[in-house]
Amino acid sequence: MTQGLRIAVLVGSLLVMVAAVVQFAQVGNPTVEIQILAFNDFHGGLEPAAGGTGRIGSTDAGGIEYLATHLATRKAANPNTIVVSAGDNIGGSPLLSSLFHDEPTVEALGLAGLEISALGNHDLDEGWWELYRIQKGGCHPVDGCQDGTPYAAAGFSYLAANVMLDPRTADPKRLAQAGIEGQEPRPLLPAYSIRTIAGVRIGIIGLVLQEAPTMIMASSTRGLVFEPEAESANEAAAELRAQGVRGIVVVMHEGGGQQGTDVNGCEAISSDLVDLVTAMSDDIDVVVSGHSHQAYNCTIDGKLVTSAASAGRVFTDIDLDVRRSDGEIVSKEARNIIVTRDVAKDGQQMALLAGYLPAAEKVSNRVLGTMTGSLTRATTPAGESVMGDIVADALLYGARKTPGADPHLAIWNSGGIRADLTVPPGAASAPITYAHAFSVVPFGNELIVKSLTGAELIQLFEEQFGGAGGTGDRVRIFQVSDGFTYAYDSTRPFGQRIDRSSIRLDGEPLDPSMTYRLATSNYLWDGGDQLAAVKQGRDAVLVGVDYDLFADFIFNNSPLSPTPANRIRKIR
Repeated sequence: MTQGLRIAVLVGSLLVMVAAVVQFAQVGNPTVEIQILAFNDFHGGLEPAAGGTGRIGSTDAGGIEYLATHLATRKAANPNTIVVSAGDNIGGSPLLSSLFHDEPTVEALGLAGLEISALGNHDLDEGWWELYRIQKGGCHPVDGCQDGTPYAAAGFSYLAANVMLDPRTADPKRLAQAGIEGQEPRPLLPAYSIRTIAGVRIGIIGLVLQEAPTMIMASSTRGLVFEPEAESANEAAAELRAQGVRGIVVVMHEGGGQQGTDVNGCEAISSDLVDLVTAMSDDIDVVVSGHSHQAYNCTIDGKLVTSAASAGRVFTDIDLDVRRSDGEIVSKEARNIIVTRDVAKDGQQMALLAGYLPAAEKVSNRVLGTMTGSLTRATTPAGESVMGDIVADALLYGARKTPGADPHLAIWNSGGIRADLTVPPGAASAPITYAHAFSVVPFGNELIVKSLTGAELIQLFEEQFGGAGGTGDRVRIFQVSDGFTYAYDSTRPFGQRIDRSSIRLDGEPLDPSMTYRLATSNYLWDGGDQLAAVKQGRDAVLVGVDYDLFADFIFNNSPLSPTPANRIRKIR
């Protein structure tokens, strides 16, 4: 036998042995263990937050340097891992991220291993065209690359099976900015992604809540069509099945809440979430949800359903056993894990933040004033909060300084108030910096004053119990400025809950026929939170941007003290 023939025989024998080993592994291990690590509603939470925003129960939690370490530890235990987000990675962000149009957050999440994200409503805060830039890269068209370095494409992909872009109704300027040509409707983003891991395929479908346009500026979604969530998920699942994909996961920016405090609980989970998940195809195995900022771990209609709070304080470890022969998920379980700060900080994240912090600190560290007690979003039984009172008072103050505005009252939506300001235990006071003020009202909404009659104001306040034509199931209590008081009865029919005799403005009854000047955000004036009465507003006067007005109020009215929170009363 020649030397060449001996080598050929040896190579052939080795190939047979390798094939035998692989065949044995497949027989001995009929399933693949795949790990999905998930989070949601990060909202630019790069630095650990203070107060309740930075805790889960009594445990300090969150911060990208710690989240990245926790994720890396889990990935090291199982290389067959996918990292996903259920949306709202950006928008409503603290100053460190928002100052740079959330580019630091996108870069940080990419470094942390994020691969796929559902589209969230706040991911669209600066417009769908800006999300395209965030996805594809390039400097901001107005502010450029503010940190002095180019902005590369996101390291992860957004998905949205239920959002279409119709160029015929979109702003031509924005179409050109996004490089969109032609007038044919098209998906805004891919509906799903197929990932092959250890020889098996997993299909991941992205969804955003259909009501997203009611929660952000109308101009940000002009040209977009939002379709029903379950119907879109089922269509995408059918396409995946047709391609032979059997393991299907939905990442969805829509969620619910539970009544318990256990992050792995599912106590009295919201019926709306149950109905939505039940309407989804049985081909869907897992639903990673978000939007509600709640943590839960449920099984609904045979589907594993999870959510991981918000601001990077919790992540979900989902373990799937996937059959090698056909790709079916044969078992699934999940655990929500608190992002504790007792681990080492991730070095890459530390370096990234160090590059952005100097520029941000020039603005953020400026001290505006002090507070003599904690100003929190914790609500009374009626839905009023100390922080809500302070914000509403600040906006009324700003409007009164604007010539021609002549406001009688100010209101602000609770969802637009994003952080607490806390005084450390044992301290008599604490400073308030510009960064603190920005964290409370970070959206950059414009304060506008318009005229409404007393009757229209009453209608507006009735609509906070469910929006125009609602049923009262979605309550978003407005925070009101000093001098405006009223009571409501939540057991009365929708449209009749405000006790008319209780409404007072500076001690005087509200006159339905009189005209009043209301100061509130362009978000609400544009019909956000499904309001209809605001459409009657007239004689608009622009006051300014929310965080600048709040900062001015703090500077001119320091020290701030907690209010009694007694402007709104719940009868029952």
